[in-house]
Amino acid sequence: MKTFINDIVSFLMEKHLTISTCESVTGGMIGSNLVNISGVSRVYLGGLITYSNQAKIELAKVNAQTITKYGPVSQAVSLEMAQGVLKKFKTDITLSITGYAESNDAEHMTYGLAYVTIILIDKAYTYKLSSSEKERNAIRIDFTYQALNKLLILLNSTAKTK
Repeated sequence: MKTFINDIVSFLMEKHLTISTCESVTGGMIGSNLVNISGVSRVYLGGLITYSNQAKIELAKVNAQTITKYGPVSQAVSLEMAQGVLKKFKTDITLSITGYAESNDAEHMTYGLAYVTIILIDKAYTYKLSSSEKERNAIRIDFTYQALNKLLILLNSTAKTK
């Protein structure tokens, strides 16, 4: 995974773009992978870990009604998380992710489902992710990989259109 994360950081440095993150299900793994790369402080301004609904509301400025209406793992919440962290860090790019790493029968949640939103220069892209992994941490690692891969693909496709 480190190779393509190097590619992301190199791209951001070359284009003089900054990035921030807002993570729920991955619990900081995306930010952690980014900060493993030397010199990333020039492009990665910071991130939020908003694991609880309250943290999503207070830190990422997600509207409580959005969580009530769509649930904490939804396209709408992912988008509001991204918008909130973008306002907080004022970066060129932001990436947010919310998902389920394990089942909670009381709330009828299914594991292996996540939404990632990437806002790139004022345009939002939201992706529904799924993982076939069965173990909680393996799911979180898989979502981290998928989210960063979506970011790299988006960066590369944007670069080709300019």
